[in-house]
Amino acid sequence: MEAFALWTSAEAAHATQGTSDGFWTASGVSIDSRSVAFGDLFVALRGPNFDGHVFVADALAKGAAAAMVDRVPETLPPGANLLIVKDTFQALYDLAAAARQRCGAKVIAVTGSVGKTSTKEMLRHVLSEQGATHATTGNLNNHWGVPLTLARMPVDSRFAVIEMGMNHPGEIEPLSKLARPHIGVITAIEAVHLENFKSIDGIADAKAEIFAGFEPGGTAILNRDNPHFERVAAAARAAGAAEIIGFGEHPEAQARLVKYAPHSACSCVAAEILGHPLTFKIGAPGRHWVLNALAVLAAVQRAGGDLAEAGLALASITAPKGRGERHTVEWRDGGSIDVIDDSYNASPPSMRAAFSVLAMAKPSTPRGRRIAVLGDMLELGPDEQAAHNGLAEDLVREGIDLVFACGPLMRGLYEALPAQKRGHHAPNSIELIQPLRRAIRSGDVLLVKGSLGSRMGKIVEDLLTAPPQPRAANGW
Repeated sequence: MEAFALWTSAEAAHATQGTSDGFWTASGVSIDSRSVAFGDLFVALRGPNFDGHVFVADALAKGAAAAMVDRVPETLPPGANLLIVKDTFQALYDLAAAARQRCGAKVIAVTGSVGKTSTKEMLRHVLSEQGATHATTGNLNNHWGVPLTLARMPVDSRFAVIEMGMNHPGEIEPLSKLARPHIGVITAIEAVHLENFKSIDGIADAKAEIFAGFEPGGTAILNRDNPHFERVAAAARAAGAAEIIGFGEHPEAQARLVKYAPHSACSCVAAEILGHPLTFKIGAPGRHWVLNALAVLAAVQRAGGDLAEAGLALASITAPKGRGERHTVEWRDGGSIDVIDDSYNASPPSMRAAFSVLAMAKPSTPRGRRIAVLGDMLELGPDEQAAHNGLAEDLVREGIDLVFACGPLMRGLYEALPAQKRGHHAPNSIELIQPLRRAIRSGDVLLVKGSLGSRMGKIVEDLLTAPPQPRAANGW
């Protein structure tokens, strides 16, 4: 196989028990015709509202090397390269299984109610310094994303970091059996997606499905500070884990936080990782980054990586887009504002962690304020309103100056705040933009956070791209 080829037509046909119409090599795999790259194998999946077969011609016109189909679409160009299979969804799984089988990488699977994507990104970042590392892109962590990630894995990968998410019981187990991890990391068990579970114990059990596909001698890395540690550890042992490693501040944690100094843009940490003292800096602020870094370092050590080198690499980590990414934006009167984009997702624990980060942020002028811009947290179950209202106390304790909120659930939080901290409440994120823009002044630091369905990213987009407006005469 040529060095640049991820799949040849013969290999892909053998993996999927399909028939290749033509001879080709693919350098990537895609399930989205809008982002297909030259040389990709385009997989025509079906969803509830789309059929990828409709877009096969578009994908080929953009340079796809071939298309995997279970029916031949009409109006294809002459000589189109096709891989014809019985079912494209199953064939994607088969391709993923073949990629996993042929690759000798140490596979680290990551899940958790909060922090799984940032933990995955830390692992990708530090391991990439030590060898060829393949990792989940963005948030491709579901029943399509995990097989797609594995199907894209180069055969010469030394490390693989696979993120796994879920909304219902039973979703992670098949993903783990497909990925066959050597190491499984659970960042935390929290009351997230509770509307689909009878209790938080059910969430713990669903997260523990990550151990179902463990390779012999597997290592489970678990949050030792979490009240569900023993339950999840028992599930790991039952699944055949040979080793349980706890991380956190707990005195029995093998990856233990000794001391840390929080700063507005970073954290300095002293820890003991599996018996090795280590001092390091993390380039992203917040206690949640510090604790998850302990899990990262334990995973690196057990994957055969260099612990000291990984500690050094953490200094250059930055928060991903929508998960704490920071921007400085020019504002009126020649000044600027700082925007913390945490708009991708939200839960009560992640809200509290974000408030702490905002509280540590330093406004760029003496008149600058710390402003929280909050949207509804979704999928929290029957106690969702109480979960929102309860955050008012955290905002007051952290000394946040002003709160702008949107959505029906956030109204309860907004009304629970002291009057001087209320900026504005709107029905949705779009209607919150103009009142927010009128209130902002140079030097302010803004945290924008909410569940994806609250569309808080629209506010971030507006702040980053739209020109500042004149300040209202009666503005703050």
